[in-house]
Amino acid sequence: MARDENSSDRRSPASRRSFVKGLAAGAVLPALTALPRWSLAQDTAAAYANASIDWKQFAGQTITLAGAIHPWSNAITPLLPEFTRLTGITVDADFQSETTFMGALPIRLARGSSTPDVFMFTTYGQGISAGWLEPLGSYYSNRSLTDLAWYHEDDLLKTARGFPLWSDGERYGVPITSEAMTLFINKDALAARNLPVPRTFEELLATAKAAKTGEMSGIAMRAQASFNSCPPALAFVFSYGGALVKDNKAAFASPEAIAAVEMYGQMLSQAGPFGAGSYEWYHVLDDFLQGRTAMAIDSSNFATDISNPAKSRVAKHAGYAAFPHLAGRAPVPFMSHWQACINSKSRHKRAAFLFLLWATSKPTSLQTAAAGLATTRVSAWSSEGFKAAFGAEAAEAALTNLQNADVHRAKAILFHPQSKLILDAFMIGVNEVVNGAKPAKDAMTGAAEQANAAIRG
Repeated sequence: MARDENSSDRRSPASRRSFVKGLAAGAVLPALTALPRWSLAQDTAAAYANASIDWKQFAGQTITLAGAIHPWSNAITPLLPEFTRLTGITVDADFQSETTFMGALPIRLARGSSTPDVFMFTTYGQGISAGWLEPLGSYYSNRSLTDLAWYHEDDLLKTARGFPLWSDGERYGVPITSEAMTLFINKDALAARNLPVPRTFEELLATAKAAKTGEMSGIAMRAQASFNSCPPALAFVFSYGGALVKDNKAAFASPEAIAAVEMYGQMLSQAGPFGAGSYEWYHVLDDFLQGRTAMAIDSSNFATDISNPAKSRVAKHAGYAAFPHLAGRAPVPFMSHWQACINSKSRHKRAAFLFLLWATSKPTSLQTAAAGLATTRVSAWSSEGFKAAFGAEAAEAALTNLQNADVHRAKAILFHPQSKLILDAFMIGVNEVVNGAKPAKDAMTGAAEQANAAIRG
């Protein structure tokens, strides 16, 4: 059935959010099979007992935890009673749709609210500059709170160790997930036309156009005029040799960025779904799950839902591949870590830190990985539980894309104090190109001017 505005098959954003959940990168690792193993069969209670930490030191306190409905919230919520039994700390959790949560949290923090105590966070530059986030260095060095030998920071993925560091070397968050832009393939759709898995952007465009039918788009990607839709388009810009910010100025009027956005627009206008300019991540995932697109580019974390036959019509013939590259250049997929931070106004900061330590520890990470969460730990990525839930091919592709990612280029925009304003301007320009309102050069020049005006204040 062809897609159109009146199709009963087209879900509203709200119903799509209830149907699909997920989003968030990396490490330089050799191969999945070479990673060390740590069995889930090990008694987790004994594993926590091995820490030189008095887990009961804040018994009786209650902390509030806020975040987006997301693979991390889905994986950690069933384990919260275990944390309470271990520590005597009660956790009141409030997880909302990503759009609602990300819109409301800055307002709450700006008003000086002491809650939530712990929250998922992405706009690090804004949070640090505004003083919303508690510095964590002193908590890591506090021996009554932290047993670094037990915590095994050397087990963290390379980018998870470097990603939280601010320019002054302080840490303001604890990475809780890993993700990078990944190419998803409907193998049956490509096989029906004898099409190989594309490796370059030119091949991707040709394959998407060849695979497009009246009932199926050739490729689906985000293009909504909002900062939350930026990850796939950023990966194009990075892979073309461009950047979003350089010398504290918006850099997406560069020839590299213009060429990248022009290619992005061609793919979606010539081979994308109807209404591609309105697409957010949940539209992309829903289309792929329902077999309405031959290919998609988005977060590696989509694999958990895609490989689940209860959610996915394409589970048995889904493929996972490296992010495409420009001929003559290496791919540079966008990567990111969702982080959990402590409210600088919290009245229960040490209890909140103990929660973060527990939530990202080896034994907890093994349990969340078995639920399909792409954690920040090497041991969890190598576990049989994770490979079974996430899929071995998907894990291999995700690690390849994490390895190819550039954490510094990602942090340059994510940690900028005006990151949201800059990304909003960028995606308005991308949306104009996808919708055919402006050519890439005009759209990106205008978007950069708008962003730089915001930077200057």
